[in-house]
Amino acid sequence: MTAKKQLSRRDFVNISLVGAGGLATLGLARQVEQAAQPEAEHTPAGRHSWAMVIDQSKCNGCGNCVLACKASNDVPPDMTWNALYQQAPVADQAVYLPVACQHCAHAPCVSVCPVKASYVRDDGIVMMNYDRCIGCRYCQVACPYGARTFNWETFNGPNPAVPEWGEPDVPRRPRGVAEKCTFCVQRIDRGLALGLTPGVDEPATPACVNACPQGARLFGDLNDLDSNVSRALAASPHYRLKEELGTGPRVYYLPAGRAQES
Repeated sequence: MTAKKQLSRRDFVNISLVGAGGLATLGLARQVEQAAQPEAEHTPAGRHSWAMVIDQSKCNGCGNCVLACKASNDVPPDMTWNALYQQAPVADQAVYLPVACQHCAHAPCVSVCPVKASYVRDDGIVMMNYDRCIGCRYCQVACPYGARTFNWETFNGPNPAVPEWGEPDVPRRPRGVAEKCTFCVQRIDRGLALGLTPGVDEPATPACVNACPQGARLFGDLNDLDSNVSRALAASPHYRLKEELGTGPRVYYLPAGRAQES
């Protein structure tokens, strides 16, 4: 996707908690790993093991990923599945931290759901069954990343991100359910059925990855050692958010300024 315009200052403030105060609220941990591959316990049992890698040295905070997510998943204007936070600069470079569902191997949202509306697929994607959801919001409270939102009202109005940032390819969720990033699972499954490769072919790749003009986001299969995500993790120090909780996040970050750190 070609970048069309950057997020306005007002929109960025609306979707972000800027600076250290916001980060302190979330308590986002920054731990750098040297391992080339994630631990075996974090690898799902299926044929594929989907993961995302975000290069903070390339992210410029434009917000294209936020808008593409809103359009493709028809997210209401007052909700955000894919948040964007500003961190302290590194060597005078502005640093941004995109945070969505981390698709944890040991997801707290799944373990607390009393009706099994939240579950993990064998490819590692944490999913929601909206027909099962009873709106208790236990999952929203349990998520250590603040990655879930709740539909307090029925979304009947226009989506401001459509059509400029894409067209919706999933139905709108009903009132009274929790929702979140799904790694654009509809694109992944549809692409695989057509013989496409997620992370390589755009129709099979999450919208946020396609929308990034800086190439700061990678998506692929950790079970494939030659995938873009496997190669990126093998070549660079990386970290995962709140990894010490044992959640096994499937979103990896390549830290800004890592050339100075290595």
